[in-house]
Amino acid sequence: MATESASAIGHASSWGYACFLTVNATSVWGGIFPFLPLEFQTVEVTLTFFLTQAVAFGGAFLASMLGSYFFPYGARRMLVSLSAVLLFLGSACLITAMYVASAAIAFVGAGGVLLGIGCAGMFMLWQRYFASLDARTGNFRLIVGTAIAPFIYLALYLVPIALTAFLVPLIFVPLCGLCVALSVREMNFEQPMFEDVPRQHPRVYRQVVADYWRSALCVGSLALVAGVIRGIALLHEEISSLVNSASMLGSFIAAAVLLVLWHRMSFRFGLISVFRVVYPLLTLGFLLMPFCGLVYLNAFAAVAYMVFSLVQMLMMMQCAQVSRDRGINPVFIYGFFGAIVYILQSVGFLFGWASELTVPAGSQWLYFVALISSCGLGITLLVSTGTLFRPMVSKGTVTADPIEFYSLAAVPAVSVGRGSGSVFGEDTRKANCGLGAELGRASAESLEDGDSRVRSTADDKPATPAKRRRRRPSASEDAGAIRDRLSKQCLVLQERHGLSMRETEVMELIARGNSMAAIAERLVISENTVRTHAKHIYTKLDIHRRQELLDMLRELGD
Repeated sequence: MATESASAIGHASSWGYACFLTVNATSVWGGIFPFLPLEFQTVEVTLTFFLTQAVAFGGAFLASMLGSYFFPYGARRMLVSLSAVLLFLGSACLITAMYVASAAIAFVGAGGVLLGIGCAGMFMLWQRYFASLDARTGNFRLIVGTAIAPFIYLALYLVPIALTAFLVPLIFVPLCGLCVALSVREMNFEQPMFEDVPRQHPRVYRQVVADYWRSALCVGSLALVAGVIRGIALLHEEISSLVNSASMLGSFIAAAVLLVLWHRMSFRFGLISVFRVVYPLLTLGFLLMPFCGLVYLNAFAAVAYMVFSLVQMLMMMQCAQVSRDRGINPVFIYGFFGAIVYILQSVGFLFGWASELTVPAGSQWLYFVALISSCGLGITLLVSTGTLFRPMVSKGTVTADPIEFYSLAAVPAVSVGRGSGSVFGEDTRKANCGLGAELGRASAESLEDGDSRVRSTADDKPATPAKRRRRRPSASEDAGAIRDRLSKQCLVLQERHGLSMRETEVMELIARGNSMAAIAERLVISENTVRTHAKHIYTKLDIHRRQELLDMLRELGD
């Protein structure tokens, strides 16, 4: 663990991502509040910047999603070529606006558009990088980079404002671009997420959208809350600086807590589960807002942005896992999430800013904000639980797969000895035993019968008879118990060798004699993705043929 931590902390990707988050915090999140002269921060200037930046940021995610589906190679070249350049030009426009008063609004608007598109593109580049790594390495470097960023951001407050505005385009943007270039060298592009052409697998992409739109909506509702807070902060200068610092502080706390938990245990959870946990906290916070003073409003703003910072990090991990498990282009899935999330954040910003201006004078506007925001969160909760829009729920894999964290302290064993340690606990083991109950009896019996042979595919050698012959179960035996036994045997291998949930599903389907095409059809993924999972399974189990997998499972049943 210590070696892995030191490697991640010193890796170029962690520092590069931290530098980018700092740039993002001083542009998209922080806007021009923190580090530009106060006399320049008029209401007209700040509103122009936030409106143009928000529209460009959300629109860039939507355009990236569509571009990666219809023009995957062209979209990739644009991201690599233009992201850092747009960040530099956007910062330059804001600096120019300070010295050209007659055209300040025009330069601020142009800066907002360029920074919005540039930050979205850079997010896509980092998402591609983290998704290309294995889950353990990618998530760890992502979390470490998130934990480093607040220290860099807060250190900028020690630098005179006159210099800080120039540090971002002249130091941080080039440094971030250099780290991206160094990190891309270790990306493995021979993966289904990069090799498969999205338009050739429309069913796979439709299934992903059907499975994850509710997760994206949950994150979007939290973004709506963050946008409302940002809109209020635009009219209350004392809140704005607190929100900026809380965003970064929340990122550090979330990253630190996640690393501690990850080191001590294995766990998994989904974005919808996170939303259900924070929903009562945020709803209560909004309902109390009209009755409490400015101190409470500041505290609630800080908590809301801390929650949003946590969910943003988890959203990247969720999207990366979808790319690995289902072979989905990482720009597509992150663009899908980002389009929903950041468009809703823009809506929240406009609502928060306009509410105080449109509602009659006095404190009544806070009642209006609290009512609308609470209703929005409540509707999202009903949608996420399936209470509303039931016809829109997918008939295949109807729930989004949770984000998986295998304990950093657990080292998966190479052998299949009975004394190997467990990665997941008993609750997780029970939760995953249902896959075998859905499969046919004939394929279950093929594993138990020593004379049976599994069907071979174009890239597999025919299976040989098992070394140890086992009798065929009699008709009086419970076939369901046989299927459940195989599921449990697969879960034992999952625990001992650190297989993901999707790899365990594929392994069980392989063991039951399904062909690659049948597995792809059942799981709604491409055959290339199935072959990649099979390769990872064989590598982790240190085997080379399907028959060796069957032998390992039989040994567990002895």
